[in-house]
This record gives sequence, structure tokens and C-alpha cells, in this order.
Amino acid sequence: MKIAYSIVFFLATLQGNYPAQAQANQDLLADKILAYQLPNGAWPKQLVDHSVVNYQLPLNKELLQKIKETGVDHATLDNGATTREINSLIKAFHITKHQAYLEAAERGIDYILSAQYDNGGFPQYYPNKSLYRAQVTYNDHAMINALLVMDHIARSRNGFESVDHVYRARAQKAVAKGIDCILKTQVIQHGHLSIWAAQYDEKTLTPAQARKFEPASLSTSESVAIVRFLLQQPVTPKIQQAIEGAIQWFKQNDIRGSRFDRVKNEITGKNERKLIADSSSVIWARFYHLDSNRPLFGDRDNSIKYHVDEISAERRNGYAWFGNWPKQLIQKEYPTWKKQHKIQ
Repeated sequence: MKIAYSIVFFLATLQGNYPAQAQANQDLLADKILAYQLPNGAWPKQLVDHSVVNYQLPLNKELLQKIKETGVDHATLDNGATTREINSLIKAFHITKHQAYLEAAERGIDYILSAQYDNGGFPQYYPNKSLYRAQVTYNDHAMINALLVMDHIARSRNGFESVDHVYRARAQKAVAKGIDCILKTQVIQHGHLSIWAAQYDEKTLTPAQARKFEPASLSTSESVAIVRFLLQQPVTPKIQQAIEGAIQWFKQNDIRGSRFDRVKNEITGKNERKLIADSSSVIWARFYHLDSNRPLFGDRDNSIKYHVDEISAERRNGYAWFGNWPKQLIQKEYPTWKKQHKIQ
């Protein structure tokens, strides 16, 4: 194919926000997605030469050869890989009715089901177990994205009612196992439920370190996604306790009066990210100490610091160390959930 898709259009289609005039091209995008699918049904986030998968690029001979050489050790749920392709193919099937799109989506679903551990967790990569890839991974929402696909199948919604009915019972079981893993991995501090770490040892389900700058710690961004997933589930006493424990932790560990922003260094002339005084701002650190709830910051030399200014400029400027992730959850989504379920 010679068509170069804009990344704006690609992201819009993945999110379901495709403009009417672009719908006729959806099957062409889906054809590209088919070309990238690995033999085990998954999709990579990077190719054999470590280049990032980019559906904007035309499928020329050189790119097709790189795709062909990319093995199943690149199969992953990281950075939305595999789940976003499945979601896009399901949408494409409903627009075009091309059976190949549904069949490819089902092969991706088979991959997700095969990747789930008996304890309900999902690894970042499968079957590649090198380094931290085998850990139960909430980081970048890998596990939650997988569970959302399973949940859509289990409830026959969001276009997934077209998936073969034999998947429904399997998806229901996968969701139940995933929720059980979520409840087991919520960190308990001094007898109280807090939030979740970004990744866990796949056997012991204890918080684990991933990359050198991602220490074993509580992770706010990932925990917000976990709570949002739980808000969509039928309410049980344990799910209610998990949600309320996390919300209480978020409320108790916000950072008021500062924002994380770029400012010009008067000496170097470069923009740098720093904490800046701002009385109107409420933020949270990305990572917190597992016991003390002290914000912490990792660096590429495997060191841990307790102030963002103490880490290297490369890491300080290249990672989302602070954000307002829980804000809408606390102010809107949680109160709406309580009202819907008549929870005091």
C-alpha cells in the first residue's frame, strides 16, 4: 500500500472517534494491522530492528521484510499493543463486515487468554520472560487493557458481540481471575488498603522493580486505571472495600501548592522540568514508598531519590513524575458510582 495515514487519524480510529469521511478508509488501516500480526496472534510494539510500530508508514517491501523477521518474542501488551489492534479490528469489522478482521481479532483474543497466569495476572510480554517482562504488569495499563477486552467479550458489548460465542465463558473466567488478582495485589499499609504497585513478581505477587528508574513502589497513574476498571464491575463487598481504600489513599497523599512544569534555565537556556509553586495546583507523585508514602524518584543508575531535582536531567525531563491522574476519579467518577449504587 502506498497510503500514508496521519497519526491523528490512526489514534482517532483506535478510540472510535473516526470522522464520517474517513470511515471508507478504515478497512485499509485494518489491512495494515493484519500485516503486523505475529504468528501467535499478538502484535509487537517494536520490530526486529527496535523501530516502533507506526501504522502511518506505507507497507513497502523493506518494512514488510522487517515485519516478517519480527518473532513472537516481541509479542506484548505493553504500550497498548495487541489490545488496541483488537479493538480497532472489531470496529473495522462492524464497518466493513470483512471476516478477516474478525478472525484476526479472535486470534488476538486467543493470545490474551493464553498469556494470563493461573493467578489472574497478565505479563507485559508473552512468551518472552527475560528481565522484567514476565512480571504481572499494571504499568502503562497493560493488564487493565487486557481485562477490558475480556470484559467487553464477557458482556457482549462495544462490538464484541460479534466474537464467537465460545469466547464468552472463557472471558468471564478471565475477568473473574483478573479481579481476584487485583484484590490480592492491593497493598496493605498498617492494616489499611492503599493502592497498587506498577508491577509484581509473577509467582509471589509482591511488588517488584521493572526498569532501573521504576522501583518497587506504589503507582498512582496505574492505580487510577485499576479503580476505574473496578467501578465498572458488579459491586461486591471486596470490590467496594478496594475502591474506597484507594480513594481514601488518594485523598490523603495529594501534593498541594505545586505543579510540575517546564521552566527556562537561565544559565543553559534550555527548558527543564521542575516543581513550581502554584497555590491552585493539586498533583500526585507517580511513585510512592510502599510503607511511608514518601514520593520517590528512580534513575538509570538504579538509585532512588526523594526529591525530583536530585535525579539526572535526562530522567527528570523524560518521565511523568507528577500528574493529576486521580483528580477526576475523586471529584466525579467515584461520587457518581456511589450515587448509582446507593452507597453511603
